[in-house]
Amino acid sequence: MSMLAFRAHAQEREPVDVELVLGADISASMTQDELKIQREGYATALTDPAVLNAIRSGAHGRIAVTYFEWAGVTSQSVMVPWTVIAGEEDAEAIARKIAVPPTWQSRRTSISGAMIFAAGLLETSPYKGIKRVIDLSGDGANNEGPPLPETRDDIVAQGITINGLPVMTADAAPQPYDVPNLDDYFSECVIGGPGAFVMPVHEWEQFPEAIRRKLLLELAIRPKDFGRRPPVTLIQAKPAYDCLIGEKLWRLDGRKHFFNPENDYRRRGTP
Repeated sequence: MSMLAFRAHAQEREPVDVELVLGADISASMTQDELKIQREGYATALTDPAVLNAIRSGAHGRIAVTYFEWAGVTSQSVMVPWTVIAGEEDAEAIARKIAVPPTWQSRRTSISGAMIFAAGLLETSPYKGIKRVIDLSGDGANNEGPPLPETRDDIVAQGITINGLPVMTADAAPQPYDVPNLDDYFSECVIGGPGAFVMPVHEWEQFPEAIRRKLLLELAIRPKDFGRRPPVTLIQAKPAYDCLIGEKLWRLDGRKHFFNPENDYRRRGTP
């Protein structure tokens, strides 16, 4: 896009209070039931009366939302293109699109790929928000795509806030590349920007309420909130989280399967 075209695009954009990108993990580690709960959680939260009141109480009384699902570094699909929510009818129309049962899944988990895709959606948004937010939910660490911290920092430098909703349910089937304390991983490696926060989910029943609470926080556009972060308690002698742990575990698991005599990968030529 030329500079002249970019300026024209910026001038023509419709003002809203928040430009909100919702990105939901749809990788193969999620079951069909979990995917259904996840979609219904977003749909329910967007139509919640408290959320709608928060939208109407903004300076412009409307927000712009887009919803996409993601997995590997090249696996992203927009389910709801940029749409304005100014009232109940708008929210219900989006909710109906989100609530449709998922039709695809993909291997790998690329949070960095999801971030880059979400930032691209904001770049081409036809709206201009007081606040720009990327909201990512997921049940694992980044194991494909560009390094996560550098990707996060580049996006935050554009004035974008990234929030996270790590799914840490006890009933999830254990995976060889699961990481401990996923909420700590999200806190140190995923989120960033003014007022960024993590809201973990420990039971799937909590998901709709967690999304509702997260939306209410993201719709708060009080200037005094900018630059503030939730309080953090530092623990003595606690090492920093290894933000490349997902990539390392994936490579380790791949080597284990490759050299396992029970797996005839080498003869098939498909490590």
